[in-house]
This record gives sequence, C-alpha cells and structure tokens, in this order.
Amino acid sequence: MSKQQFMAENLQKGEIYAGLILGKDGAADYHLFLQPGAATGVNWQAAMDWAKKLGHSLPTRAEQALLFANLKHEFEPRYYWSSEQAGPSYAWLQHFNDGIQLTNYRSYEGRARAVHRLEI
Repeated sequence: MSKQQFMAENLQKGEIYAGLILGKDGAADYHLFLQPGAATGVNWQAAMDWAKKLGHSLPTRAEQALLFANLKHEFEPRYYWSSEQAGPSYAWLQHFNDGIQLTNYRSYEGRARAVHRLEI
C-alpha cells in the first residue's frame, strides 16, 4: 500500500500522521495520529478528561518524544501533559520548546493534545 492510499484510508479529518511506535513486550506496533485542537489552562485530570471526551487520549512519554521529533511545529513552545502519572501527586510532561520531559504537580495548569492510535 502506498503512503497516499494509507493516508486516504486511515487519516480522519484534521488529524496529522505522527509516525510509527514500536510495541514493547509483545505488544503490537501502531501508527500515531495527532488530533486537531488543544486544551489550555488545564490540570492533568482535566486534560485526561478532555481527551477522553473527544474519544481519544493523551500521548504517552514515548509518543510525546515522537511528536517532538516529527511535529514540533504543531505545538506552542510550552509544556503538554502526557497520560503517564509519576506517583500520587505528579504526572509526566513534555516541553515543546526544548524537548525535555519531566514531572510536575498534576494540579498545575498546562496544555494538552490528544492522539489516536491504529494498531498494525
């Protein structure tokens, strides 16, 4: 299948293809798609709820690294929440100005983008 055929069959309106994520520990590989729109001024739980309401989810840390590598221009140079928690009060985030990943209090306000996955 050509890239054009793949995009025509799998890309939903407004989505941007981000790339391929390799499955770990026997999990299937999958394609990652960035959804249009962003949530701003949201804490981690509100970001998770926002993505779920859209029928999608926040990206994992590995997915955020791919988004930074391939689609940095689609993000404001600020931090964005990941779907991954880091203890009872923290969650992981990705800075889209320099690519650093670190944790922050889940109660802090930040930004979020949603993703959709397509298993291969």
